[in-house]
Amino acid sequence: MPPRHKVKISSVVELMQLLPDDQRLLTDILRQFVLSTLPKDCKEKISYNVPFFYRKRGICIIWPAAIPGGGISKGVLFGFWYGNKLNDGENYLDRGTNKQIFYKLYSKPEEINFEALSRLLKEAYAYDEIAVKRKFRTLY
Repeated sequence: MPPRHKVKISSVVELMQLLPDDQRLLTDILRQFVLSTLPKDCKEKISYNVPFFYRKRGICIIWPAAIPGGGISKGVLFGFWYGNKLNDGENYLDRGTNKQIFYKLYSKPEEINFEALSRLLKEAYAYDEIAVKRKFRTLY
């Protein structure tokens, strides 16, 4: 078996060009939703070759199955970096084996519950603010 070369994706455009059509559509829908839902002081970067959104700390990540390392074989994973800190009373998110990152796996756009995602994104943003203030206080 030939060695697998690692690809370093440096932009969203580059990422989108590598994705199969179904994953490109889901990734684009989820990205646009995050960009329109999170306040403007949040930023997007490519980290681990996938879209990663943060303010002071990580908020969420969008991981298409076509990108190695996400632990999924199909669809697009939408993960909350500190999902274990969110109040997910509806149990919308899957816990998997990771103790911190909670996620939802999507195979088609109709599966996306924008209301639940919006609520969780806003809560993740609020947690980011609280966690940073808490951390700052413990340093002094």
